[in-house]
Amino acid sequence: MGSLFAELARRASTNARREVETYTREIPEFGFLDKDARARAKTLEHSMWFRRRTVELSPHNSELSADDLDCIASMGELRAGAGMSLDARQRVLRVHTALMLREINEATDAQRGGGVDELMRMMTWFAPQGERGIASYRQGFVRVLRRRMPYTEQAALLARSLLNGDPISAELATAVGMELPDRYAVTVFRIPDRPALDRFLDDEIGALVKGHRAPVMWGPEGGDGSGELITLLPLFAGPAAPEGAPPHAVPDLVRDLIPDHLPDLVQDFGQALGRTCAVGTSIAPLPELARALDRARRISRAAPSRRASARLRPHTLADVFVELAVADVPLVDDWLRTLAGRLEGGPDLLTTLDAYYRHDMHRGATATALNVHIRTLDYRLRRVRELTGIDPGSTRGVRTLSAVVTRCLSGAWR
Repeated sequence: MGSLFAELARRASTNARREVETYTREIPEFGFLDKDARARAKTLEHSMWFRRRTVELSPHNSELSADDLDCIASMGELRAGAGMSLDARQRVLRVHTALMLREINEATDAQRGGGVDELMRMMTWFAPQGERGIASYRQGFVRVLRRRMPYTEQAALLARSLLNGDPISAELATAVGMELPDRYAVTVFRIPDRPALDRFLDDEIGALVKGHRAPVMWGPEGGDGSGELITLLPLFAGPAAPEGAPPHAVPDLVRDLIPDHLPDLVQDFGQALGRTCAVGTSIAPLPELARALDRARRISRAAPSRRASARLRPHTLADVFVELAVADVPLVDDWLRTLAGRLEGGPDLLTTLDAYYRHDMHRGATATALNVHIRTLDYRLRRVRELTGIDPGSTRGVRTLSAVVTRCLSGAWR
């Protein structure tokens, strides 16, 4: 055995103890090791075993055996069984990898610059075998989650792991019987009065997750009782970039064209929630899902809130780009709010304008939707012009009053 490997073997016990101490110091969920001597001994035993196997296998570039991988998977099972979160699991892997690299560097320094060939052999072994070990650890972790966790919670973990870019999403997807596509439509349901999470709603959401094969998670609850439901609809095919252009050359407004099956998902989840919702969606490839969530969340805050009915639909950046821009310019937003205040002086003027623009200013369709005579509709539109000085059917009217309507219905001025 060369000097680098001998030095690592000599330090194995000390390094293993340092790893356990680092876990308890830097990862709050490992605090129990200070109180549970048996669990601490088990963790220390595993740390020492792994370092010894590293020294045994790496000099000859031998692979971890099936028994080795089973042992690593059992540690993943043990920690999942203790209730460790996905975030803590990811931190454990980062800490472990960082410490192993530090130990190799320290052992190399102890040789006063020698052992370059051995260092290269060690690193050649470390990368692929470390990847195999981490994969086994993830598989063991997920096995426990699959046995102990309800389906909807497993799907929520999958959604969270996808949004965080966590590699464990591959194992979680297999556990819930889903495939991972190249892209998702990330959709946020903004709910002003979030429903209580009872068994019936949980079962209904679970059935929709299975039916649409779309992982779902609840977003943070607001201090005012508001909340979010976040869905990830898989997309296995979509618009391609022009020939020879890189994928990022496709503008967001093009990429966010609503997939044919997304409106059905929105209707189904809206009906299950039974609440007024505003829905924003954004499409992105797997590596960009966190950005897509931020975009969908901003869109949902600018989109109008509606009851779960045929009128509830997903909004994209192309639908509310004016309102998003207005929200960042207080001077313009205040002016639009002043116009909205003037509309309070007429009968159902805001509702009328909403229907008018949703039906592309077709008077007959608008009157039918409002269940009023067309002369009543004309009277209301004249009243809007009188109160605001803007003709609803003019270019200026469409640009200005449609923004007024959407800002009102979004609840931004509430």
